[in-house]
Amino acid sequence: MSEKRHIQILDPRLANQIAAGEVVERPASVVKELVENAIDAGSGRIEVELENGGARLIRVRDDGSGIGETDLPLALSRHATSKIVSLEELEGVASLGFRGEALASISSVARLELTSNTDEDPRSGWRVVAEGRRMEPRVTPAPHPRGTSVTVRDLFFNTPARRKFLRTEKTEFGHVEEAFRRQALSRFDIGWVLRHNHKTLHQLPAGDDPVARERRLQSLLGKAFLENALHLDLEVGGLRLWGWVGLPTHSRAQADQQYFFVNGRVVRDRLVAHAIRQAYRDVLFHGRHPVFVLYLEVDPRVVDVNVHPTKHEVRFRDGRMVHDFLFSSLHRALGEARPGEGGERDEARETPEAADGVREAAPAWQQQPMALPGHAEREGARDSVTPDRVRAFMEGYRALHPDHEERLLTPQPAAPAPGGSAAGVALEERRAAQAARAPRPAMPEEDATRAPPLGYAVAQLHGVYILAQTERGLVVVDMHAAHERIVYERMKTQVHGGALQAQPLLVPVSLAASPAEVATAEAEHDAFARLGVELDVAGPETLLVRQVPVLLAEADVEPLVRDMLADLERYGRSDRLEARINELLATMACHGSVRANRQLGLEEMNALLRDMERTERSGQCNHGRPTWTEMSMKELDRLFLRGQ
Repeated sequence: MSEKRHIQILDPRLANQIAAGEVVERPASVVKELVENAIDAGSGRIEVELENGGARLIRVRDDGSGIGETDLPLALSRHATSKIVSLEELEGVASLGFRGEALASISSVARLELTSNTDEDPRSGWRVVAEGRRMEPRVTPAPHPRGTSVTVRDLFFNTPARRKFLRTEKTEFGHVEEAFRRQALSRFDIGWVLRHNHKTLHQLPAGDDPVARERRLQSLLGKAFLENALHLDLEVGGLRLWGWVGLPTHSRAQADQQYFFVNGRVVRDRLVAHAIRQAYRDVLFHGRHPVFVLYLEVDPRVVDVNVHPTKHEVRFRDGRMVHDFLFSSLHRALGEARPGEGGERDEARETPEAADGVREAAPAWQQQPMALPGHAEREGARDSVTPDRVRAFMEGYRALHPDHEERLLTPQPAAPAPGGSAAGVALEERRAAQAARAPRPAMPEEDATRAPPLGYAVAQLHGVYILAQTERGLVVVDMHAAHERIVYERMKTQVHGGALQAQPLLVPVSLAASPAEVATAEAEHDAFARLGVELDVAGPETLLVRQVPVLLAEADVEPLVRDMLADLERYGRSDRLEARINELLATMACHGSVRANRQLGLEEMNALLRDMERTERSGQCNHGRPTWTEMSMKELDRLFLRGQ
């Protein structure tokens, strides 16, 4: 049996090292804490210098307000801060730091030197030093310009076990550079410098105008980010969201270009991540991640930043409102992007107005009806869809829209198969003769504003791609992927445009539920009813599903309802049911779209291009694949060395 020990107060050094385990994980953590202090000091320029990935040396220098001689003895003490003095200030904290633990934690596991000056005279200034032990409150004079320099040497020199967990110099510097990138993106009005092993890697001038912001984005995230991003700035009900969201076609294999800031603080929040993921739900290719740099501005009193020691997580007073605002803003921005607009146009980056997100006047074009493939071809495609849930969907969909076949699947003359009838050959010959006599659409010569964004079709390639001439060059369209999106969006509008038709279950489905799930079901009864689901409480731990939407009559109800309850409890919103319906719509749109090797006339191809230009999210098919791409005349000239 172990020896009985009495409760006692921890040694201050041990207490600081325990706190350091929460705050100081690696050199990047030190840089984050020191830079946040520099920002809170009102700095206009912050320099970060490293050696050996930060394990040997970290120095952060700023030109902020500085720390006075009388305050320096407390600067390295635990729970000592000038940023808050009361609970009221904590509930509405506007500074990045407020715990008063960072410097004490860092000094307990490294050799730390702090030099500061509050005067304009560079000959004045004061220094304090701590080396992994209890600091003696001794302040010595040290010349220093106005501002503060914090030097951290030999991180974890007195805790060898933790030092062994550090990775290679390259890996640790990569983490530091990412922390630097986040902070530099949080404040455009501050100049930033990053040096590693005496080499300057980033030197970013201060500037908060649209052009300066985009220059910094390009420096930190690359030119491709700006060329494939949409700028947005929306404000509703005290919430403002602005920044840049990447087009779905510019996604990445890793979630390494996702930056979200709340009142200037970089956060990684589940509610925010869920809202953004929903906005990109049916436009991203499988396994890909969107890119974005977004800034949410809210009243500090409605967001709690005192959730985690690293301050990466926040809690909103009205999480549902924030979630819905983020989702609807991004969903609308992505849906309103049309071919030829936003980041896909080279000229959109040439002027400050374009950089600030001001769109040019929408080009005028004449809308034409979409000519669709033959009825027989589509019937064969539908017959190949055998799962019961798709068959149930078709029955329910026809019940809701009895005229759907007539409006959307209008029979058109089909190209005869090899060896077809003489009548079919004659019909095809008449069509070819009519197409030959029809005037070919020409590009406007005088008024360039009349040219549609996707131009005019000139040919079809291998029965798969449409080639179109635009003012800028050549557009290549995957006709199946493009038509798939058009049909899918039409179906979504028809199905979700009105109340979903519900179908009572012959035998209600009983669910064993936790008390939390029962409470959520009671509180969200109206939300379920709007989605066509009747969910009743049958006991303290039992729920009954009495009806579901007609389109999901054959679906497995229990996991769907459980997922909806979990989403509503965690995020205040659920799109599980809508997502399941959309999955069925996407399946039918895929099988009901123009197929490869289908020969289209110029009028049909141009009709498809015009439909793309007015259809939301037409840049991607239902599976996230791109539907079109463009090569400018400059790119084509480079291929053939013209003008060189």
